[in-house]
Amino acid sequence: MKVYTDTSVIGGYFDKEFQEWSIALWNEFIAGAKHIMLSDLTAQELEFAREEIRNLLNEIPETSRVDIIVDDEAIKLAETYITEGALTNKSFNDALHIALATINNADVLASWNFKHIVNLDRIRL
Repeated sequence: MKVYTDTSVIGGYFDKEFQEWSIALWNEFIAGAKHIMLSDLTAQELEFAREEIRNLLNEIPETSRVDIIVDDEAIKLAETYITEGALTNKSFNDALHIALATINNADVLASWNFKHIVNLDRIRL
């Protein structure tokens, strides 16, 4: 199973509210039970995170990791989400995470972003 993982889930590893589920998912990546899909957008967002959060990526074996990049197709789809009103331009990176997961055939998009990503009203849009 391929799980597109945004920055919130990685940071959730150290957040008491989300720690239990983030750690459980992380352990599945380490064991190879699931594959983490990491975008260069997520990597860019992690540049501003604490070192302990950035270092989590080193725990995942290469065989459990799928690296993906932002391309024109993902940008266009993110712009479409915004044009159609699912998100606003202020949330472009969130739209881009959704687009990257969609275009790269993720089985699951893991996020703790309940305002813009894990939100049934926005998902329907």
